[in-house]
Amino acid sequence: MKKTNVKRVIVVIVGLAVVLGALFAWRFAQIRQQAEMMSQAPPPVEIEVVEVAERRWAQSISANGSLRAVNGVEVANEIAGVVEALEFESGETVEANEVLLRIEADTDEAALETREAEARLALQQFERFSDLIGENAVSQSEFDEARANFEAAEARVHEQRALLNKKTIRAPFSGVLGLRQVDLGEYIGVGTAIVGINMLDPIQVDFTISERELPRVKVGDRVEVTVAAYADQQFNGQVQAIDSSVLPESRTVRVRAELANSDLQLRPGMFANVRTVRDEVLEVITVPRTAISYNTYGDFVFKVVEGDDGQKIVERVSVTTGAARDGEVEIIEGIRAGDTVVGAGLLRLRNNQPVKIVDETPAGKGSGQG
Repeated sequence: MKKTNVKRVIVVIVGLAVVLGALFAWRFAQIRQQAEMMSQAPPPVEIEVVEVAERRWAQSISANGSLRAVNGVEVANEIAGVVEALEFESGETVEANEVLLRIEADTDEAALETREAEARLALQQFERFSDLIGENAVSQSEFDEARANFEAAEARVHEQRALLNKKTIRAPFSGVLGLRQVDLGEYIGVGTAIVGINMLDPIQVDFTISERELPRVKVGDRVEVTVAAYADQQFNGQVQAIDSSVLPESRTVRVRAELANSDLQLRPGMFANVRTVRDEVLEVITVPRTAISYNTYGDFVFKVVEGDDGQKIVERVSVTTGAARDGEVEIIEGIRAGDTVVGAGLLRLRNNQPVKIVDETPAGKGSGQG
């Protein structure tokens, strides 16, 4: 009986060994097959390429900016009081020194009459003493006192008249008014905003450029401006001034240009796309924007070269980029005219990967002076 049990155990062990051996052999064959598949070179990736072109570009810089009035303020009062008269309508055009608003001034007018009467009396006293001083009928000190009283009385008249004039609010310059912000009969405290006024023709645009672009801009350069409100229209002007310092937080320079605006289409505060243009034409190397991978650690392109076995492969090349225009980007350093680079789809590529060219754009296609 014991021998029978031993035989059964042996048979079970042998059976298990056979099964485990078969499983091991199957798994080994599977791993070997996967290793063979992985050792095989991947099929070439199909790519579209473009030949690096040399183009003629008019020297220009693109930037974003904001429109501003040559003169633009919120008209406010210096003296508190009740609005007695409104002499303007919202949105109208006014001339410099035109009356906009009057503040109730009865008390100030009466005070001015009092000051003028005091001044007349002081003048009479001064003239009388002037006659008497020549006859030695009054002392020099009395004469000096009369003259001082007259001058002080005149000063009080000028002071009161100036105070009265401040109750009449006038346009500080010719321009277009905004929306009225006060009402007839309203009491307004000192510094209350009454209405905005802007000089709109000409109008200015402020924008910033990189410090490295500073040598490419000078006073008098042409500027071309577009705004969202008139997307199909271009407004022309010229650079008026360049800031004397570089902003340390952004390493940019502020530039101001002036534009004609006789139709008053442009308004302060509008966002503007600005392009400065110089007559000088530059020879530049360009590639399509889609051919460049922009990275925190530097921009690069995939250049198509021939591998050791004659197979086309891609080589990752770091580049220094410059200006961008009409879908093209200037390449300052990294590749040369005539090189072939991948035109799009860079995310699926890696360095030294075999590729197959399925479409090629020759150099100079669509190029020209811009």
